[in-house]
Amino acid sequence: MDLGVFIPIGNNGWLISTTSPQYMPSFDLNREVVQKAERFGFDFALSMIKLRGFGGPSEYWDHNLESFTLMAGLAAVTTRIRLFASVAVLTIPPAIVARMAVTIDSISHGRFGVNIVSGWQKAEYEQMGMWPGAEHFERRYDYCSEYVQVMKDLWSTGRSDFKGRFFQMSDCRLGPIPPKPIEIVCAGQSGRGMKFAAEYGDYNFISGGGINTPQTVAPFAAKLREQNAQTGREVGALALTMIIADETDEAAMAKWEHYKAGVDLEALDWRDTQAAADVKAEKTSTVGRMVHAPEKLPTNMLRLIGSYASVAKLLDEMAEIEGLRGVMLTFDDFLVGMEQFGTRILPLMKCRAERPAIAA
Repeated sequence: MDLGVFIPIGNNGWLISTTSPQYMPSFDLNREVVQKAERFGFDFALSMIKLRGFGGPSEYWDHNLESFTLMAGLAAVTTRIRLFASVAVLTIPPAIVARMAVTIDSISHGRFGVNIVSGWQKAEYEQMGMWPGAEHFERRYDYCSEYVQVMKDLWSTGRSDFKGRFFQMSDCRLGPIPPKPIEIVCAGQSGRGMKFAAEYGDYNFISGGGINTPQTVAPFAAKLREQNAQTGREVGALALTMIIADETDEAAMAKWEHYKAGVDLEALDWRDTQAAADVKAEKTSTVGRMVHAPEKLPTNMLRLIGSYASVAKLLDEMAEIEGLRGVMLTFDDFLVGMEQFGTRILPLMKCRAERPAIAA
């Protein structure tokens, strides 16, 4: 099972709470996180792109770095780990992103890939005069399909004459061509999103939920397998997972209860109002899961909470899920959490027994 880290490019990571660890994003923080990941033998690191936060007392995600420039810097200070930057497709033309990707791929010596963000939060784009209107909700994967096709044409042949609904290339050129294909990551949860991932992606992030319930990701892995069968492609499922660990199960759960006590309801209400604008979203989609969440929690992603041994056992259980290629991990406190994971959890994981950490 591959291991990845969803690095803290936005303030306070992935806990919408005033009582969780509070920190600002910086290059130094993310460099330390990714270098720890590389030292512990992680396979990849991914940075999101967020252009407007949710506010509230925690100022959740109101402070963010930019994904491509951050990963270019990290490419220069790492040697082995794969690096994925995220592009908000409504903000940058595909031919420019294709060239940016080739540049970082050169810096990293072939370790770079692109995560496609289709755009669900209107305020991110409306603030810059770039929101195309409510029709984008229904057509966003058609837009993304053309976007990725333009990039793939340029990466494979150095030119594109693609003519579509959204993009029209006219002898568009790119050089140098990357020596091997640049990988594409998607995050489709709906039926249409999964179809897009199976047609154009190399990996697709899938969801789960609840505490210590790895099997909640299994239905999403199964949906992706069905789409893979239709396209004849092998797109790997990667489960987004939060780790909250401590010496004992009780101590770890006490942390979670403390974070729950400080849940930022104002930030969550703002986020959910944005999500509700997509009135036709499937309940299984990213925004559907926000709108239809049964309770207001600091995070709705799958949480593995417990002692180091308990978390290792749960990750081994996840590794047995059919079609699951790996996990992308977040932590309540990234620096502490990464160190705990690498020194206390990883050595106990049977599914990684043949992939030892790299010596410091």
